[in-house]
Amino acid sequence: MLDWLRRSLWTVVPRDQRDTTEALRRRQVVTVVVVLVGAAVLGWSLRIEPGSDLFYAGTALLALVWAIGAVLSGRLHLGRIPRDATHARPVVAPVLLGLLLAAVFVVGGLVVREIEWLDRQVRSVLDFADQGSLPLLLVITVVNGVAEELFFRGAAYAAIPRHPVVWTTVAYFVATLATGNIMLAFAAVLLGAVCGLQRRASGGVLAPILTHVTWSVAMLFALPAIFG
Repeated sequence: MLDWLRRSLWTVVPRDQRDTTEALRRRQVVTVVVVLVGAAVLGWSLRIEPGSDLFYAGTALLALVWAIGAVLSGRLHLGRIPRDATHARPVVAPVLLGLLLAAVFVVGGLVVREIEWLDRQVRSVLDFADQGSLPLLLVITVVNGVAEELFFRGAAYAAIPRHPVVWTTVAYFVATLATGNIMLAFAAVLLGAVCGLQRRASGGVLAPILTHVTWSVAMLFALPAIFG
């Protein structure tokens, strides 16, 4: 298991993805603007009344912001991880890592529900799942997970020359903090760090996308069972 985690999170696959100075500056400008716009849209969408159709429009708009930012920033890469004597697209390992991360959060949820003010923080988010359409919420969860990783571990990561894992995690935390929900922000730190390490190791966005989506879908079904 340690070898699997090392290949997924730490062993860097050699690649040459350097941008020209002009391309790097474009990425940096796009990243700053999109983080600010995305944070504003995220904060607004989670302040909409649970059950309102406007919530779906808000989350769709947020995914569009992240996706457009990723596309405008420049070229993105899928990435590869070591497999035997060669390299392959990361598929199974990121899904397993997403499930492992979800299991950690489930255990944490059992503790959090015993702390009143943290319990309220989680339940305020779960109100949207309780009063919304589950199929639509599932689609939104998947689409937003993909869009967030395209931007944060794609565009933003490539825009930061030094310590991109740290800074993209900070950016993801700040954007999520706009919701005013401390539990979502805490989750953003852990998820952002794991996905950032995957981006560093693989050189692309495929592994972070699969881990993020797997974790998000697992949480969509697990948290209501814990806090219901």
